[in-house]
Amino acid sequence: MKNRIVVSAVCVFDNAGRLLTVRKRGTSMFMHPGGKPEAGESAVQAAARELAEEVGIVLDPGELRLMGVWIADAANEAATDIEATVFMAPGTWEARPSAEIAEIRWLDLPALDGVAELPGDLAPLLTDHILPVLARQP
Repeated sequence: MKNRIVVSAVCVFDNAGRLLTVRKRGTSMFMHPGGKPEAGESAVQAAARELAEEVGIVLDPGELRLMGVWIADAANEAATDIEATVFMAPGTWEARPSAEIAEIRWLDLPALDGVAELPGDLAPLLTDHILPVLARQP
């Protein structure tokens, strides 16, 4: 049986319509900014806190829009699933790596449309759940 980690994550876009991904120190996979809720913290509160800590984007939790909850293979931990509550940040943003974030990368979603193979360093939550949902949006 797989372990399960509960996390919150946020989809953030820049003014060019690109999706923000982050790579944590000591890892090779790119994913959403986000992380595990602290004791007593709701999923949306954790999402807003992690967004501020990891990439310097400060939002009121009430501004985040719920996209959904998905279970996916953990990107950086073997034999582990994540249960991810994913939110959408309103508007467009600039980001800077902070805390445990080693690198940020903006994904040009229209450039990925029709590409047979996605970059191999994207987390399963992104490739299996979020990118297909975003591709269906107008």
